Amino acid sequence: MDQPPLHVACIMDGNGRWAARRGLPRTAGHTEGEENLARVVRAAVRRNIGWLTVFGFSTENWRRPRPEVRHILGLHERLFGRVAELNELNVRVQWIGRPFDSREARTPRYVQRAIRKAVADTANNTGMVLTVAFDYGGRSELVAAVEAARHDDGAITADTIGQHLYLPDLPPVDVLVRTSGERRVSNFLLWQSAGAAIYFTETPWPDFDSDELDAALALAH
Repeated sequence: MDQPPLHVACIMDGNGRWAARRGLPRTAGHTEGEENLARVVRAAVRRNIGWLTVFGFSTENWRRPRPEVRHILGLHERLFGRVAELNELNVRVQWIGRPFDSREARTPRYVQRAIRKAVADTANNTGMVLTVAFDYGGRSELVAAVEAARHDDGAITADTIGQHLYLPDLPPVDVLVRTSGERRVSNFLLWQSAGAAIYFTETPWPDFDSDELDAALALAH
């Protein structure tokens, strides 16, 4: 019997350490990490992966040095601009994070425009769904969901909270990947990953390849 399509979520850690080991600036590591995400997307499309969700930029990442943040923002604008390649792969893009119109949101307008365009330009694709978490935090998502559920009639339940998550239709995570030797979930998809297998690897994100992806997928079977 064929396995149903899997949901794989990745905490893409270790870009800075990858660069430091090579005597390069941290920004070079982030650039290579963005390039590797494109390679991982292609590898995921060739496997039985229905949803790939990646932690691009957390609510805590705004505390990083401003030049590093500016560089990462530019990379995300470029990432969301890879529409031709994504369409060729039949990949549909989603975004998850603090709503642009919320008081707490910090996503710059030029990144918002790139996100909206990528979502619109890939909306008709029927293959793998690539969800990019930007200005995202699991705690912020849960607080917002509970606040919204409080306005519904009836008791607050797991179902009513689930209905008010940023992306209610995002399925539960089957495998959560964390690269670069860290063994933490770092406020990523706390609700969706409740039953997920977790694949920890010493490999930094820029070196995470199809063999590592296969090792992670093995945990789901």
